[in-house]
This record gives sequence, structure tokens and C-alpha cells, in this order.
Amino acid sequence: MKNNFMEVTFKAISVNEGFARVCIAGFCLQLNPTVDEINDIKTAVSEAVTNCVVHAYPKHNGMVTMRCEIEGDMVKITVMDKGIGIKDISKAREPFFTTKPSEERSGMGFAVMESFMDKVEVEKNDDRGIKVTLLKRLNHLQEGLGNA
Repeated sequence: MKNNFMEVTFKAISVNEGFARVCIAGFCLQLNPTVDEINDIKTAVSEAVTNCVVHAYPKHNGMVTMRCEIEGDMVKITVMDKGIGIKDISKAREPFFTTKPSEERSGMGFAVMESFMDKVEVEKNDDRGIKVTLLKRLNHLQEGLGNA
């Protein structure tokens, strides 16, 4: 059983979305994930970070913190910002809901995250902003195909 974690903080700008994808993929490689599993994780992280970049800091740039914890075959990724928050989290999780229709936002960020991960939790941070927790069990490990 492998147990490990990492945490990285970066500026909430669009170019760092790619950095977050590469960073999370590199860290998760220690579990020998399948290509599909790593692509699922990268896609969900991309959506979570993009939400921070687009919605959390409308008047200025802030910071995004991404933490990844590995416990056995479970990957837990937390993406946090200290931005303006979400007024109605349950409404924001509805497919096609967007606060930025003029920017041609699709409102599918949370739906995409949920389709690629086993569980997605969205909550307000202790002080301000949003914390998105993404959970994924790497099934190939249970089947004895990966490294344990």
C-alpha cells in the first residue's frame, strides 16, 4: 500500500491549468495508472482549476492550491481558491448553469468532473473561496494489474 501526498500553489492564470494537469499526472504515475485513469484525473483537475481561474478572482489574480493524497488505490485531489466563492453551490453544480454566458461558458465544469471521478465534493473554504475534492479509486489495482 502506498501513502503519499503533495501540495502545490500557483497563480490563478489560464496558462497554469496545463501545469496543474502535468503536475497531477506526474504525481499519480507512482500508482501505475492506466491511460484512461490518468486522462480522467487530468480532465477533472483541468475543470477544477479552470473554475478557479475563470470564476474565483474576477477583478484580480489570486492563488490556487492543489493537493493530492494517495492512500492505497485511492487518489484524493483537492483544488482550493480564496476567491469570491459560489453563491449557490447546488445551483452551480447543475449542468449548463453558468454565471458567465457572455463569455460562452458552457456550465458543464462540475458535470465533467463528476463524469470522470468517483466522487466530487464542493464546499466553501474555512475563510473564503471554494474547495473542490475529487476522489478516484484506481480499479486496475484491485484487479491485480498494477503495482500495489
